[in-house]
Amino acid sequence: MEFLLDYGLFLAKIVTVVVAIVAILVIAKAVGGKSGSAKGELEITNLTEQHKNTVDQLEHHLHDEAFIKARDKAEKKQEKEKNKSRDKEIKKASKEGDLDSKREPHLFVLDFKGSIDAKEVASLREEVTAILAVAREGDEVLLRLESGGGMVHGYGLASSQLDRIKAANLPLTIAVDKVAASGGYMMACIADKIVSAPFAIVGSIGVIAQLPNFNKVLKKYDIEYEQLTAGEYKRTLTMFGENTDKAREKFKQELEETHGLFKDFIRERRPELELEKVATGEHWFGTQAHALGLVDEIKTSDDLVVEACKEKTVLAIHYVEKKKLTSKLAGLAGEAADNVLMKLIDRGQRPIV
Repeated sequence: MEFLLDYGLFLAKIVTVVVAIVAILVIAKAVGGKSGSAKGELEITNLTEQHKNTVDQLEHHLHDEAFIKARDKAEKKQEKEKNKSRDKEIKKASKEGDLDSKREPHLFVLDFKGSIDAKEVASLREEVTAILAVAREGDEVLLRLESGGGMVHGYGLASSQLDRIKAANLPLTIAVDKVAASGGYMMACIADKIVSAPFAIVGSIGVIAQLPNFNKVLKKYDIEYEQLTAGEYKRTLTMFGENTDKAREKFKQELEETHGLFKDFIRERRPELELEKVATGEHWFGTQAHALGLVDEIKTSDDLVVEACKEKTVLAIHYVEKKKLTSKLAGLAGEAADNVLMKLIDRGQRPIV
C-alpha cells in the first residue's frame, strides 16, 4: 500500500512538471505572437571607441602614473580645442542649413559569413538598407567576407545587395581574411577594392553540381520509382530514376551557361582580369591572387579597421533576427536534418558557384 502511495506521488510530480513546461511554452508562444511586427534589430558597435579603450588599457601597463596623467591632460586640451572649433563650424552650417556636411565621416563595417544557400542575405539586406538611410558624403563601407560559395540565386541576391551600395556612390571595400571562393568571389568583385590576407583562398570561378544516384540499389531490391513531369526538361538528372545521356548533356549545357553568366558578371566588374586564365575553377592563395589581379592589396581586415580608426568613426553594423523561445527549444535537430536533405536534393538540380 505504501509503495502504491509513493508511486502515485511520483506520478503526480511528473504530471505537474510536464503541465508546467507546457504552460510556459504556451505563454511564450502567445507573448511571441503579440510582440509586434519587428523581426529583428540592429546591433551597433563603435569600433573606434573599442580600439581606443584597448590601447588605453595596454598603455596603463606600459607607463607610469605621471606619464598617463600628462598624456591625459594633453589629450583633454587637444579635444577641447577640437570641440571648440567644431562648434563654430556646426553653428555656421546650421545658419546655412547644411548640418549634414559637418558630420564626421564614418566607416560602416559589415560581416558576411555565407552558407551554401546564402541565407545570411536576409540580414545583409537589412544592414545595407540601414546604412543607405544615414550615409553621407565621405562615408565608406567595409565588408568582411567569408564564403566558399553556394547556390547561384542566393549569391546572386547577395551580390545585388552590394550593388545597392555602389549605386549610392559609397566606396566599398571587401576584405577576405579566410576565403572568398566561387559565389564568395562573385560578391567580392562588386567592391571598389578587394583586400586579401596572404593565405586566404580566392577564386574558384567555376560551377559544379553533383548528386548520388540510387537507381541500381532500388532495382536490386525490386523497388520501382516513378517520376511524372510535363515539359521535356522539367527534370534532367534524378537521384532515384535511370539517368540518360540526353539528360546529362542538357544538364551539362545548363552548367556551361551558368559559368558563362558568372564570367560575364566578373568581366563587367573587373575588366582588367585575364578571365580565361583565372576562370578555370581553380583557387589561389592571397599572394597568388594578387599577382593574377583577383585582389588589389595584401592586408587583413584588422589593418583596415585600425587605419580607419585614426580618421573616421568606425561602426560595426549587425542585424540580429529575433527568435521565439519556442523556436529555440523545439525541433532544432529535426530542422537541421531536413535542411541537409533539402540541400542534397537542391544540389542535384541547382548549380553551385
